[in-house]
Amino acid sequence: MLACSMRILVVEDETKTAAYLGKGLTENGFVVDVAHTGPDGEHLARTQDYDLILLDVMLPGTDGWTILQSLRKAKSTPVLFLSARGAVDDRVKGLELGADDYLVKPFAMTELVARIRALLRRTRPELVDERLEYAGIVLDRASHRVSRNGSDVRLGPTEYRLLDFLMQRPGRVFSRERLLDAVWGANTYVEARTVDVHVGRLRKALRRPGARDLIRTVRSAGYALDEHS
Repeated sequence: MLACSMRILVVEDETKTAAYLGKGLTENGFVVDVAHTGPDGEHLARTQDYDLILLDVMLPGTDGWTILQSLRKAKSTPVLFLSARGAVDDRVKGLELGADDYLVKPFAMTELVARIRALLRRTRPELVDERLEYAGIVLDRASHRVSRNGSDVRLGPTEYRLLDFLMQRPGRVFSRERLLDAVWGANTYVEARTVDVHVGRLRKALRRPGARDLIRTVRSAGYALDEHS
């Protein structure tokens, strides 16, 4: 089971392939951003935080090889090449440049998701754990259920994704903009104050008589899930 808030950047210039990836990955629980050119993909990869990047080799503007070389100087984000270039030399080149995996087109969505899971087990194990626990809160991804101190918590889809993201990094403060990107997606145009509304709903749903409010509000900075608040 994968975290609902996991963010993937797809850099793919072929429209049908990009649509296939966007639809298939979204249906598997990912938050997906898509770039259709090399420069656009490199810009998003550098300025946004992604858990994984799916990168084509042949792209308009800047090819995938060059993007990966540039990215590796700044970030260690896992990169999986998706390319019609299936020669052994191409696959070896991709891996030697720093890619974490290389999948040749055409491919099945089931295989791609399996490759992604394998990468995440190595790089972000908290994203594939089926059960997250913090300060009496239990989030079970397999059953899509949440409880606090043994009592069921009823959440809407957005509040569930928000809690999933916060539970991956307890104690860390996230800005409204970062939460928007992680939970709604960078390509979704939603006002920052929308975060306040959903945090309020999550806070209310988690509230229990005599129990501490676990969501900390940091003025001008954002929110954190913190038992020491």
